[in-house]
This record gives sequence, structure tokens and C-alpha cells, in this order.
Amino acid sequence: MIVAAILSIMITMALAVTRALLGKTVYDRILAVNVFGTKTVLLIAALAFLTGRPDVLDIALAYALINFIGMIAVLRYFEYGGAEENGRGAD
Repeated sequence: MIVAAILSIMITMALAVTRALLGKTVYDRILAVNVFGTKTVLLIAALAFLTGRPDVLDIALAYALINFIGMIAVLRYFEYGGAEENGRGAD
């Protein structure tokens, strides 16, 4: 059963990559990359369960945190523009 879950997660990851490459707007692409990151965390957790190594879950949690912070940074960049537009850029 866990192998079927891993295969379905990998199929969803492939669909997310397709959406990231073919998305109409930048927000569609950002959402697809976020979905890919979330599915990666699920894949790491499922593989940790399959191999019987719960210590790998720390890696999944760290990856989830990096994914969340990265998405916030990318969304802030696209919402407010670069540092040059805010007047905080180097002269």
C-alpha cells in the first residue's frame, strides 16, 4: 500500500513540474513549485516509513521549512519588486 502511495506522489510531482513549465502566469508556476516542494516532503516521509528510518523525518521537516520560507521570499519579490524599485537598492 505504501508503494502505491509513493507512486501516486511521484505522479503528482510530475504533474506539478509540467504545470510549472507550462503555467500561464507566474503565480501558476509559483504554486506548482510549492506543490512540488510539498510532495517532496511527503515522498521523504513515505520513504522513511517504508525503510523504517524515522530519523529521516527531520530532513523532511527541514525541507518543508525551507520550502515555506522560499515561497514567502519569492512571493514578496514578485509582489513588491526588487530592491531597486523600493528605493533600497545600491546607488
